[in-house]
Amino acid sequence: MKELLLKYGCNPQQKPARIYTVSGDLPLKILNGNPSYINLLDALNGWQLVKELKEATGLAAAASFKHTSPAGAAVAVPLTDVLMKEYFVQEDNLTDIAAAYIRARGADRMSSYGDFAALSEECDVQTAKYLAGEFSDGIMAPSYSGEALELLMNKRKGNYLIIQMEPDYIPGEKETREVFGITFEQQRNDIKITEALLNNIPSQNKLIPQAAKRDLMISLIILKYTQSNSVCYVKDGQAIGIGAGQQSRIHCTRLAGNKADAWFLRQNPKVTGLPFKENLKKAEKDNGIDRYISDDYMDILADGMWETVFTKKPEPFAREERTEWLKGLTGAALGSDAYFPFGDNIERAAKSGVAYIAQPGGSIRDAAVIEACDKYNIAMAFTGLRLFYH
Repeated sequence: MKELLLKYGCNPQQKPARIYTVSGDLPLKILNGNPSYINLLDALNGWQLVKELKEATGLAAAASFKHTSPAGAAVAVPLTDVLMKEYFVQEDNLTDIAAAYIRARGADRMSSYGDFAALSEECDVQTAKYLAGEFSDGIMAPSYSGEALELLMNKRKGNYLIIQMEPDYIPGEKETREVFGITFEQQRNDIKITEALLNNIPSQNKLIPQAAKRDLMISLIILKYTQSNSVCYVKDGQAIGIGAGQQSRIHCTRLAGNKADAWFLRQNPKVTGLPFKENLKKAEKDNGIDRYISDDYMDILADGMWETVFTKKPEPFAREERTEWLKGLTGAALGSDAYFPFGDNIERAAKSGVAYIAQPGGSIRDAAVIEACDKYNIAMAFTGLRLFYH
């Protein structure tokens, strides 16, 4: 098949819409559902991301995509008991691909609502069961077990989008796009992210442990498929905060840092022990948690409101308590798709426990950025590689 007609383009009024190849067949099959333009952008970008994560780390990988940027991505690292609670996981002995997707979804559960999942490995029944309990638009994987496929085909009243990707497909070296009737062409960004990019360390602290190198590579690969400007925080093999599509780099760093903080605040016993009503859906719990850990916590704890979510009124999670808890967030890695122009980015990153940074370098203010890293004993590598994605 060389052409696939789509439900519509970016918006319902943009019809007709299709994808097609100039030569050769499409490297994907629609097993269930009717894709839109954005569905396939998310699916194909997610596939590229997880494939590269698997190649770079040797671990099963998963991504949760929304609006052509990852809301989260991760490799298969076992979940702690705390993370099991944070991610609403009840099943023990998770398979590698299930653990990877659960971590990817857990990076930013608010943003992952209605996501498109991408898996580097066959979708097994355990992963399908978890997906069945989440609000998701579709999935792309190289294959599906029979039981997993049957389970997913019943999701969303039988309309869940399921795509099978040819795992050995390699696109051409050139890529084109059309904007306002004008065709752009460029070399595809097929550069490989490896540990060799982390060898130039201008900071006083030059110690980057192996696990931190893995996390820095994960952050850079995620950035390669994130709308620029972008910054990504990673810890223990998973994204914990992604700041995408901002015009100012400090806004990227703040946005991603705020998401990383929220990820860690969700692990506080006050949050994991919230007395939710039994009939609440996961999305309703996520919304409740998001308000509970914010400065506007009284919006959900006010009389007449808390009764709709909780069986009893929780104690407030005050700003002072949150500030103290966040001191426990340490050892995070941060990647940036372009250089940091000012040290304020380092100041903000340090507040969210960043200990390792990978960025291209090359700013006229590199010295000030290095000085800021030295102030917080952060080890920073200059990769010399810009990763803009538009």
